[in-house]
Amino acid sequence: MSRRGVTREAADVRRQSLVDATASCLAERGAAGTSVRAICARAGVSPGLLRHYFDGIDALIAETYRMIVGRVSATLAEATEAAGPDPRARLIAFITASFRPPISDASLLATWVAFWSLVKTDPMIAAIHAETYRDYREQLEALLTDQGVPARQAGPVAIALTALVDGLWLERSLDPTTFSPTEASAMAIRWLDTLLEHPSFA
Repeated sequence: MSRRGVTREAADVRRQSLVDATASCLAERGAAGTSVRAICARAGVSPGLLRHYFDGIDALIAETYRMIVGRVSATLAEATEAAGPDPRARLIAFITASFRPPISDASLLATWVAFWSLVKTDPMIAAIHAETYRDYREQLEALLTDQGVPARQAGPVAIALTALVDGLWLERSLDPTTFSPTEASAMAIRWLDTLLEHPSFA
């Protein structure tokens, strides 16, 4: 590998270490307790290095949000593809993947809560949040139309399903003893089947 390639790889590693440290700080300290000093101490680097790779802590937190969103999206995509070509199986896989690791996880919830606290005050976080939920709903709408839900109903059904999944995910992340992933999946599938059987509900 050329020196330039090695340098670029080292820079990528440093950037990633800062992002990982930010995620850990947000999970442990919340947004209010996450500072340049705390992040750099966790990453084992000087504060000047953060400013070398990012335009300040706000940009770093936004990049961390993008990274976590990307991991969640990749997990959902992998679950959907693993379900095979059957439209119903793909839809169920997409919906129920949120009830199992790595998405259903207490540390992820803690980090997510920190991001939610910034949605109303940080324009970058708000923009990522809006884009994330739009993309999620659009993927869900596409899976619903593949299942036979009319296009005009797919939007409202996707919004309702998103709310249901978010609620079940939140309860399981707060207290995994409340119900199992299998029970969460069964509740979501039962509700979905009711909608598909009685489309006038949408």
